[in-house]
Amino acid sequence: MTSMSLTPAAGAPSVAPRWRRTAAIGASRVAIELKELVRSPTALMFTVLFPLILLLIFGSVFNGDVAPGVTFTEYFAAGMIASGAFYSGFQNLAIAVPLERDSRSLKRLRGTPMPPAAYFVGKVGSVIVVYVVQVALLMGLGSLLADLHPPSSAGQWLTLLWVSLLGLSATSLCGLALSSVLRRSEGAAAIVSPIVVVLQFVSGVFFQYDKLPAWMRDVGSVFPLRWLALGMRSVFLPSRFARYEPGGHGWQHGTIAVVLAAWAIAGFVVAARRFKWFNEERA
Repeated sequence: MTSMSLTPAAGAPSVAPRWRRTAAIGASRVAIELKELVRSPTALMFTVLFPLILLLIFGSVFNGDVAPGVTFTEYFAAGMIASGAFYSGFQNLAIAVPLERDSRSLKRLRGTPMPPAAYFVGKVGSVIVVYVVQVALLMGLGSLLADLHPPSSAGQWLTLLWVSLLGLSATSLCGLALSSVLRRSEGAAAIVSPIVVVLQFVSGVFFQYDKLPAWMRDVGSVFPLRWLALGMRSVFLPSRFARYEPGGHGWQHGTIAVVLAAWAIAGFVVAARRFKWFNEERA
């Protein structure tokens, strides 16, 4: 993904607070990131459209209930909404940033008056916009395929909001952290994509979580996608389905918040310490 440099608009007050300048340039960066995404068919497909395609395929092929009154398609739709955060945050950033580093776009940006924080504002802002679009599209398709209902109470909307915000924070920061570890862009997709697919399997996205082997559930419980999926099931599935979650512990909102916050902090620490604006081997 090719990035463009931005400087403050001509005539902008030089005494403007630094945070306001950063926010303004970051907002411009969001627009640039979205334009670049739309102009890249491959990135658009795997970031925005891929969850919709999977929902359409799985929803059309698999029938039956996973619990009384809850179809597999409803269950899968909730999992794909969680996966949307993983696609737009983790996968997108972990692949795109190394590409920009190797193309020296990051090095050129680092040499401009643009505050470094504005770059990350642009990245995270575009992730949020893409995720909101994904959720709206997945909810619409889910309602057509499986009678998936949008949140019906203020509490459910609030849960959707905080789970989404924590989930996007965790996945985006982990994506930036992984991008700082990957040395070359050539193998980024080959490393990142299998990670995403495997985590979907062990996190109960493709299959009902309580039906997975115990060791697989143990592995999945370490990573954020399992808790993102659980949070989305608590929003979109009937409250009676909570009894089918492993251990009979219900929706575990407290644990969801702790795990996602821990991954966000870990991703931030790694990204802050290791992020580089250019590949030293190709500088």
